[in-house]
Amino acid sequence: MRRRDLVPPPNLKATLRDIRHHLAGNAKGVTRDEVLAEQLINLLLCKLVDERATAAAEHVRFFCAPDEDPARFNARMLALIGELEREQPELFGPGEAISLDHASLRHVVVALQRYCLIDAPRDAVGDAFEVFIGPALRGAEGQYFTPRNLVDAIIELVDPQLGERIIDPACGSGGFLVSALTRRELASRDIFGIDKDAFLAKVTKAYLAIMGDGHSQVYCDNSLAPPRSWSARLRAAVELGGFDVVLANPPFGTRIRLSGDELLSQYELGRKWKRPRGGGDLGPGEALANARPPQILFVERCLQLLRPGGRMGVVLPESMLGNPSYEFVLKYLLDSVTVDAVITMPEALFKTSGKGGTHTKAGVLLLRKLAPEPGHRVFMSDVRWCGHDSRGNPTLRADASGEQQLLDEVPEFPRRYASLRGRARAEAGAEAQDHLGYLLPLARINNRILVPNYYDPDIDAQLRALAGTHELVTIRQLVEAGELELSCGVEVGKMAYGTGTIPFIRTSDLSNWELKADFKHGVSEAIYAAHHARAPIAVGDLLMVRDGTYLIGTTALVTAWDLPMLYQSHLLRMRVLVSERVSPHLLLALLSAPIVRRQIRAKQFTQDIIDTLGRRVHELVLPIPRDPGLRRRLSDETREIVETRARLRERARELSREIAGSREPGRSS
Repeated sequence: MRRRDLVPPPNLKATLRDIRHHLAGNAKGVTRDEVLAEQLINLLLCKLVDERATAAAEHVRFFCAPDEDPARFNARMLALIGELEREQPELFGPGEAISLDHASLRHVVVALQRYCLIDAPRDAVGDAFEVFIGPALRGAEGQYFTPRNLVDAIIELVDPQLGERIIDPACGSGGFLVSALTRRELASRDIFGIDKDAFLAKVTKAYLAIMGDGHSQVYCDNSLAPPRSWSARLRAAVELGGFDVVLANPPFGTRIRLSGDELLSQYELGRKWKRPRGGGDLGPGEALANARPPQILFVERCLQLLRPGGRMGVVLPESMLGNPSYEFVLKYLLDSVTVDAVITMPEALFKTSGKGGTHTKAGVLLLRKLAPEPGHRVFMSDVRWCGHDSRGNPTLRADASGEQQLLDEVPEFPRRYASLRGRARAEAGAEAQDHLGYLLPLARINNRILVPNYYDPDIDAQLRALAGTHELVTIRQLVEAGELELSCGVEVGKMAYGTGTIPFIRTSDLSNWELKADFKHGVSEAIYAAHHARAPIAVGDLLMVRDGTYLIGTTALVTAWDLPMLYQSHLLRMRVLVSERVSPHLLLALLSAPIVRRQIRAKQFTQDIIDTLGRRVHELVLPIPRDPGLRRRLSDETREIVETRARLRERARELSREIAGSREPGRSS
């Protein structure tokens, strides 16, 4: 068979699926998806070597005739594999490329031999790779692969142009690079990828080679390591400051830590950051940190790869955009680059099934390696639908006509960005006012928080509308005026649970302004005596859920029937000290008002595993009615509701005790 006789595969997806099923059932010693996938990738790379090296009139070597002598076939394939190993020494050791038995190798070659992979339709290649390679790609070491709708949206947002050099230093299975190649029709010679996982590097190399012109510049190496330690081939191809566009979804996770002086000393973010003792702003010290999670170092390495004025699109955990522990990273960015866009994603984005994927909320940053101009405005977007739920099922909803529509806002944010940026150039005052896109002046960034929902323009508009009839007072103002006191609870340890009948109140024990009668855990009088002084509680105090997920902001008022008790550290105790402006019962009603609940949601940040309101509780604005009669009525009615429900709850408890003639020790009657 000559090279010119090869034809584009009519259905590469079906071909690869059939190969996979055959190998799974027949290959000797190979059953796991990742091994099957790696063997197929290696053979695809062999075929690409043959297609590139063979002239149109010459016979291809990736071929097996029906009656061909096995020894001759094996010798030809070994020669082809040897070429691949010499061409890609960082991906293959001697003899590592193919481990399939003869019959399985012959089956794969026969199934692919008449096709020209380089001429395969690009969309078909993408579908084929996802079907075959997908089961082998797991979330090991924080590697959760970027959903295609987000990949395409980021490419549209960053907008790489023909002739620009593009790199992904944590390329994984190549999603960003393939999308850049196909959606922008860029040249393969300008696209580079690095991944320290040899299998993923092979996947991306084969993917790009088939989608492009048969060549791909993908390297297996540690992109975070000092460049002097990179392979000679990588050093010759990639240099710091040599790229127009950097795209990345680096591995992230709280358990992955990188250490070592040689590694950390390359980065300002690898140092310990602190504030001077006499006051002042955060800054890097001389001492290196003990360790850093990879996503922090990847941010700086990506910027190091960019030329001045270059653009960077990166996916990061949302916790990096607002949590105080990451403030030094945000200071580094805000001081050294222009932040053009911040987009946060729904929690379900990286969930592929009920058990697959991760709940980690992610955000997207679009940066330019330039100092920000005066008056710069940042595009903010909070995407709430990503096309699937936390079980991986499509999010479908019937529209007004009864037609099922997929709820997916991901493709919308790059279009909104382009629209607002164009309008901002034409009309300096133009500003959209919804969650999917608005422009925030850089000067309005508070405490270096870059979470879009924190600046929700709808909340500001609602509060401004209330200013005429309500006094807008923050929790901080009440605390500073000596009218309100805040404190947290305690932790007693799981072994204390069930030792007695004194309630240990947890976040799930709050509901409908009250503490549940059937609290989950009780503690002994001895444990209560050891802890209650550190978390004093009295009638009229309020408990608010500070940490968790959907329960954050849930509030209850403590009554005489609830005492004695202990409460956990995820709960915030509020005690009204001066009730002339805000009584405990009015405060309870205010904290339940829709506008306050919206603020709580906006100021609730993820900590990778759970969410927290944190110190931002002080920023909550309470709309206190200016009308004193309305304030009294709200307070009195809330008091009546709380006390009536408390009496009924206690009567229900008494009735249940009367059945067995029992009495709970350690509880007030």
